Amino acid sequence: MRFTLKDYQADAVGDTLRELASAHDFYRSASKRVSSVALTATTGAGKTVMAAAVIEALFWGSDDFEVVPDPTAAVLWFSDDPSLNQQTRYRLEQASDRLRTRLVTVEHPFRYARLQPGKVYFLNTSKLSRNSLLVRGQEGIDTLPGLDSHPDLVPYTIWDTLRNTINDPNITLYMVLDEAHRGMGRRATSDTPTIVKRLINGQSGVPPMPIVWGISATVKRFEEAMHAADVHDNRVHLGTVVVDPVRIQDSGLLKDDIVLDFPSETGDFDTVLLRRGVRKVKAMSAAWSSYALAQRDDAEVKPLLVLQVPNKPSPSEVASAIDVIRDEWPELVGESFAHVFGEHTAQTFGRYSVAYISPERVQDADHVRVLLAKDAISTGWDCPRAEVMVSFRPAKDETHITQLLGRMIRTPLARRVEGDDLLNSVECILPRFNKATASLVLEKIMGSDVLDGDGDVGPRVLIDPQLMSANLSVPAEVWELFGDLPTETLPRKHSNPIKRLTSLAQALSTDKLVPDAGHIAHDRLHGVLDGLGAQYRRELAAAKADVLTVKGGTVHGHRGMRSDGSWTEEADDRAIQEAYRHGARIITPDLARTYVDHLADDSDDEDVLRDSHVQVASLAKLPQTRSALDSAADALSAEWLTQHRVAVKALREARQSLYAEITAMSTDPQLTSMILPKNRHEETKHMVGDLVQNFEVRPLHLLADDTGLFPIGKLNPEEIKVLDSEFANGDLLAWYRNPTAGRDSMSISYQDRHGDWRTLRPDFLFFIDTASGVKANIVDPHGAWLPDALPKLRGMARFAEVHGERFHRIESISRIDGQLRVLDFHQADVKAAVLQAPDAEHAYRQASVAY
Repeated sequence: MRFTLKDYQADAVGDTLRELASAHDFYRSASKRVSSVALTATTGAGKTVMAAAVIEALFWGSDDFEVVPDPTAAVLWFSDDPSLNQQTRYRLEQASDRLRTRLVTVEHPFRYARLQPGKVYFLNTSKLSRNSLLVRGQEGIDTLPGLDSHPDLVPYTIWDTLRNTINDPNITLYMVLDEAHRGMGRRATSDTPTIVKRLINGQSGVPPMPIVWGISATVKRFEEAMHAADVHDNRVHLGTVVVDPVRIQDSGLLKDDIVLDFPSETGDFDTVLLRRGVRKVKAMSAAWSSYALAQRDDAEVKPLLVLQVPNKPSPSEVASAIDVIRDEWPELVGESFAHVFGEHTAQTFGRYSVAYISPERVQDADHVRVLLAKDAISTGWDCPRAEVMVSFRPAKDETHITQLLGRMIRTPLARRVEGDDLLNSVECILPRFNKATASLVLEKIMGSDVLDGDGDVGPRVLIDPQLMSANLSVPAEVWELFGDLPTETLPRKHSNPIKRLTSLAQALSTDKLVPDAGHIAHDRLHGVLDGLGAQYRRELAAAKADVLTVKGGTVHGHRGMRSDGSWTEEADDRAIQEAYRHGARIITPDLARTYVDHLADDSDDEDVLRDSHVQVASLAKLPQTRSALDSAADALSAEWLTQHRVAVKALREARQSLYAEITAMSTDPQLTSMILPKNRHEETKHMVGDLVQNFEVRPLHLLADDTGLFPIGKLNPEEIKVLDSEFANGDLLAWYRNPTAGRDSMSISYQDRHGDWRTLRPDFLFFIDTASGVKANIVDPHGAWLPDALPKLRGMARFAEVHGERFHRIESISRIDGQLRVLDFHQADVKAAVLQAPDAEHAYRQASVAY
């Protein structure tokens, strides 16, 4: 893979591979039952990257996911859109260098009797339509009269090829149904199943698809698609891998804020708001330039302005818009403009000729700074550097606007710019909308695949926010303490401590913090293996004898009587190598290779090398080996991360993000430090009827407007009461409304009622003046009646037990019988009560005091 998978992507790939392995075994069993598997994730999660990793593992195996290759695997990638297939192929090539030569677009003439294992074939609905050259001569009701033979002398129709492939016992066909909710309906004039239904279920002598792997944005869409295809009776659905949208947003792969601007009065404001959009993209360009300079990064992001026009744009109106853009942004030249209209040729708008660019090239063609588009450009397209959209669509076209906005949601660096809302946002300017019609866009976004559907996760959607920046009235001691506060990573479902140590060693060596870190790490692990060999001599001798011996059984039949026997043979070099490869998968191939070198001591003697391979295979058979290696790897990783914590903070942000990801590669919460926030988008006003009313404000927030104030309109009444109570104490130096994502957010890991790890982000951090200096308080108003209340309380109790001495107060607050009550997690009896309570309300009644 060319890309490093995010943690949620790696988990989804591993889970999908396990489901596909079950599907393979199911199909190859005596019953030969066909099955389906699904992978669902919201827009922008990187479904194609995950698919590339799965296909690589199918073809070549994977040590990371502990799967062996399937030499029979052939993949048929199917969608109802030729351009979607083309873009998917382009993305797979970008994601995987190994797949580049294995991708085949099915075109006429296709002269193959069957699909070949180890290749991905792209097919779409139109290629199977009744007038397609690929199906001419196929028997069935969709064959046109007179075309019931092979008129172009191609020996096989595509249906023949599929039948031969499915019937071949040496080929297992995996069908990827891309955006599985498409193409599943029935024709208006016939009960004949659609093409994709016939493909799944089989028809006219073509067997059903052995394994259907659906890739979709939502579980509901895939389930509806499979139900519409009438497959429930004859196809077993083995499992759906659902990617948690909270983890997607936490990963930094998606922008945090969607900002909507529209006029608050009636009139023609196209020019005014277009100029506003140009100024915004110029401001973002300047911000990205400053960021690249500060990070000493040559790969500067070049933000793109997307101008969305009606389906039949007036050439004079477009020419006028280009005039406005060039007047506001005089540095632009002719090639700075491009379009992605359905007409794939240069378009003339008055005195301007605007060149066509294919959608998949827009992201990399950073000389293009203004892109003209109509609808959603095309299914599957996305452009992370598209950061401002001005839409000239009429107010009734909220769906088209939402679809295009959903294609602009990825972050340009595939990671969050920590603490900087400006560079983590996408802006949508709607000159032809008002409050009522803009709310339709808001509703569409909140209910779309961009978000989870309930609005609790995913990007924030903000209307005309202001950018809050560092509050100059906050003492420097507060900022210093903030940057040193402990926070926790979200544990992974699966982890590989040896791989984590290897990644850390590579990073430390690259940054010259620990020269030769890779050798040091492997030397430490070699010592563990040497120690195991000495400690478990007897068990190792038995394991070695097992490696050097091949065992088998014999069945004798004589005059109706059966007798069983066994035999042993000395293992040859091939059997030893197979045992070594199996052992290498257990201790990781890289460690196995370096340990062979360690044992052989640079010897070229074949017997010495053979003995070294036998030793690796034998050690891997010991049940103590992997746990001992994992413990040693975790210990060295913890030692290095602690030792170089300060030095890592001085590195570029991209490198800090890498170390944060390495730190999080664990099944337990890991300690890390907060990142200082730089700015934040906040709404400052709201509509009350037809009037605009400003939100209430409070001073001393870490981020504030030019007057040092922060809007609190998004706080609920309980949170405002808590905030004002903290002000009334008289010792408050500063406060911080904890954001819902990012490393500038205080994070506490907790386990939900199913045992899955989640992230709690307490509502407030308060910084107070004490006799011993500035101290931090965690205060979290959270209703005891909420279903996640008790797990979160237990998470705070665990956090307080580990990190309590770093905080002056760690408290949770809820209203009980009309009164605000507080649980003080510095008290041992409170922590004990929370851990033993059957529910949160019981914990408050037993251990809380009045707030």
